[in-house]
Amino acid sequence: MEHFDFIVIGSGPSGRRAAIQAAKLGRKVLVVERGRKVGGVSVHTGTIPSKTLRETVLNLSGWRERGFYGRSYRVKQDITADDLRNRLHLTLGHEVEVLEHQFARNRVNTLRGEARFVDSHAIEVHGDEGEVHHLSANSFLIAVGTHPFRPNYIPFDGKTVLDSDEIVEIETLPRSLAVIGAGVIGVEYATIFNALDVRVTLIEPRDSMLDFIDKEIREDFTYQLRDSAMVLRFGNKVEKVEKQADGFCDIHLEGGRKVRAQMVLFAAGRMGSTRALNLEACGLSTDHRGRLKVDPKTLQTDVPHIYAAGDVIGFPSLASTSMEQGRVAACHALGVAAIEPPEYFPYGIYSVPEISTVGMTEAEVAERGIPYEVGLARFRETSRGHIMGLDRGMLKMIFSLKTRRLLGCHIVGEGATELIHIGQAVLNLKGTLDYFVENTFNYPTLAEAYKVAALDAFNRMGGVQIAPHITGED
Repeated sequence: MEHFDFIVIGSGPSGRRAAIQAAKLGRKVLVVERGRKVGGVSVHTGTIPSKTLRETVLNLSGWRERGFYGRSYRVKQDITADDLRNRLHLTLGHEVEVLEHQFARNRVNTLRGEARFVDSHAIEVHGDEGEVHHLSANSFLIAVGTHPFRPNYIPFDGKTVLDSDEIVEIETLPRSLAVIGAGVIGVEYATIFNALDVRVTLIEPRDSMLDFIDKEIREDFTYQLRDSAMVLRFGNKVEKVEKQADGFCDIHLEGGRKVRAQMVLFAAGRMGSTRALNLEACGLSTDHRGRLKVDPKTLQTDVPHIYAAGDVIGFPSLASTSMEQGRVAACHALGVAAIEPPEYFPYGIYSVPEISTVGMTEAEVAERGIPYEVGLARFRETSRGHIMGLDRGMLKMIFSLKTRRLLGCHIVGEGATELIHIGQAVLNLKGTLDYFVENTFNYPTLAEAYKVAALDAFNRMGGVQIAPHITGED
């Protein structure tokens, strides 16, 4: 039985970051990956494929230029599924090559196969050809990610009724698409296909979507979706999905309503990929979604030398936060002090248009009883917005009236996931409104919206300057 200092199960964002961190600390590290290539869900079916698909669609459809040339404008008139897949495979090949090189450069051992615990310090890895490897370690990290929730009442077939892992490999583009589930994944794919002029219906049993997003941003986003001809069916629970002889699908909703579409994407939740791990052997259990509970500071499970990170531990389930979780887990497991990430991290939704947010929403600020003011900027108010043909897009900042500190930053529109990092830096450095008012931004840029929004808040606050060195918590 070969022994390692640290065994990582899964090579997604948290797994690869943990393995490389442990290797840099001079430890003997092994990554076990059951997929054909390293990278996990993030590289092969999740983050990278969906964002590559989005960029391809926006480029080929000419979506970004329609403000100038009209909604009928397209860069390529007849876009096919092959057009989407070609760029996707090039991108995935590059990602895998980079990751394999990182593992080799840092002397991280890798093993392909499915891992299962024998006891709390040992695992078996079963290969495709029946071989079994017996391994032990001082510490483990479970970074197996998630897979789509597939309820029995949905007739998945991989062609007309698909989950979010299958949608990236479709063979033909549908004329119409029904998306069940208005979470982040459902919203992203619904808007991507909508940009291709596919008739999209988004179905959600709740009365709204993306409830963790600031309400004003969410309302603006919802308006943009409806204005782009997307049909939103909120407050409608799906009772059953029927495939018809003519190739269409009928989605029967509670109350008797029916949605008819050529293709159905079911994107209502994901499950932790923990079933094959035989967690009972090491004294662990999961919740009803297959997720593990951990200490949020150390990432330790109920078994102290076994850690878990990434989507398998639940919210926020972001590649960016998963990477930091992997780093912190590896450092703690190996007895090295880890610098904790800042309190606030950005959340990005790669929809069309993008949404990104950091810090508190207006509702959260009000709930805490903090006196505040809001500054708004529309992208059309910036010269760069005019140059780009943007008639939509909004940046919102929330400031404390007492200390003038930035409390939250929320953006919907082109480049939101890039722009948010300015707000993130100021927020985590405890910066104030005065930073945005007094500093110079490149002209013309969309980042100017920060200054416009700050001046908006400054004017609402009466334009009164106070000592810039006030400190203290709200």
